Amino acid sequence: MAAQVQALLRQVSRLEAPLEELRALQSVLQAVPLSELREQAAELSLGPLFSLLSANHREQTTLCVSILERLLQAMEPVHVARNLRFDLQRGLTHPDDSVKILTLSQVGRIVENSNAVTEILNNPELLKQIVYCIGGENLSVAKAAIKSLSRISLTQTGLEALFESNLLDDLKTVMKTNDIVRYRVYELIVEVSSTSPESLNYCTTSGLVTQLLRELTGEDVLVRATCIEMVTSLAHTHHGRQYLAQEGIIDQISNIIVGADSDPFSSFYLPGFVKFFGNLAIMDSPQQICERYPVFVEKVFEMTESQDPTMIGVAVDTLGILGSNVEGKQVLHKTGTRFEHLLMRIGYQAKNASTELKIRCLDAISSLLYLPPEQQTDDLLRMTDSWFSSLSRDPLELFRGISNQPFPELHCAALKVFTAIANQPWAQKLMFNSPGFVEYIMDRSVEHDKASKDAKYELVKALANSKTVAEIFGNPNYLRLRTYLSEGPYYVKPVSTTAVEGVE
Repeated sequence: MAAQVQALLRQVSRLEAPLEELRALQSVLQAVPLSELREQAAELSLGPLFSLLSANHREQTTLCVSILERLLQAMEPVHVARNLRFDLQRGLTHPDDSVKILTLSQVGRIVENSNAVTEILNNPELLKQIVYCIGGENLSVAKAAIKSLSRISLTQTGLEALFESNLLDDLKTVMKTNDIVRYRVYELIVEVSSTSPESLNYCTTSGLVTQLLRELTGEDVLVRATCIEMVTSLAHTHHGRQYLAQEGIIDQISNIIVGADSDPFSSFYLPGFVKFFGNLAIMDSPQQICERYPVFVEKVFEMTESQDPTMIGVAVDTLGILGSNVEGKQVLHKTGTRFEHLLMRIGYQAKNASTELKIRCLDAISSLLYLPPEQQTDDLLRMTDSWFSSLSRDPLELFRGISNQPFPELHCAALKVFTAIANQPWAQKLMFNSPGFVEYIMDRSVEHDKASKDAKYELVKALANSKTVAEIFGNPNYLRLRTYLSEGPYYVKPVSTTAVEGVE
């Protein structure tokens, strides 16, 4: 088979428009195992295939890309980097995006290989072409270029190549293409900055981080909305948060939220700013963040009571994030009856809002009510019990009603709420005393799809593994839970049939 590939490649090299030969080569390659190709890969001459890409012939280009994709996959990245460097450069400037994507996929393989990446770092022209790919119209090409440059920057040599050479000027030139491309460059800068404090230092020295932050705190509300997402990504790292705090950016974001009430366009950027603080709180300390920036909690509460579904959704998501650990729950609990009133609003939305917002409310409720067994103090159990009661007049029936609706996503989200409280004694008592609820839990016929069966199984598992369930549910029900657990999520009870002689 490999010999047949060699023969077809020779035929292709002798012809100007070898469509039939290319089709035959593509067909043969699909049948040759990659391991067999690898044995011969270094001996294969790919120059003619790359040359054929320069012809303005769509089918020929498509066939060549498909064939090269297979053959290059069989070659070692070092071999590709050393022997096909000029072909790679030409590929990155090719008018057909499929050729650029093929080339960038090989660049991706090379930069992942510690022995091959130096070949790219020593090729400034190839690096320049990768940078200019960020400015192309095709998003897949731009994303692949960003990924490769981000990977290159993981080494000291890569950082120097990107930020201490003409490449930085090329990046700044590409940024001027349009707003979309400028944000792509910011995306690259944030990815590189997030890697290490040293990487962040290179990026700040370049002036590009400063430019991003200037746009974030500028007057253009649409630009703010885009920039805050990238700054939130930077804040996912400890050194990123430190830098933002030292530069006063967190304080500036807080001040913009304070001034949002008098800004008629605040709805464009406010959701992103609130999400920023929500992420900040959960990554650092909810108590410290909420005490230092009280406007954040105030704004989340306001947004929950808004009439705008977008604002409600962001507020509910943020409350879910904030209340996902005990410290965050305690911060919310300190607001007293105001938070309990908010829970009633969330319970109302879980019942009456659009399906998408209902699911977000249910997810937030699950996050707020869950308590790991080791953190179930009497005070915290009283708190979650009180919160659950605040959601509705009969919250158990509310969520049971939602779970009976013919939408798998809603069904699973409601089961997730039950699972969140299933290991808490007060909830087990509610479940046991609710008519038909235990049977509902045990009934496998309610769930018809895999996600629902998995969600029900998680509920049963949470109950069965609780130390208090045997006492509250009684031993017979406890044994039924253990049986359900041992049978697995997809168990189907066998139906017995009786054969009757003489009946066809």
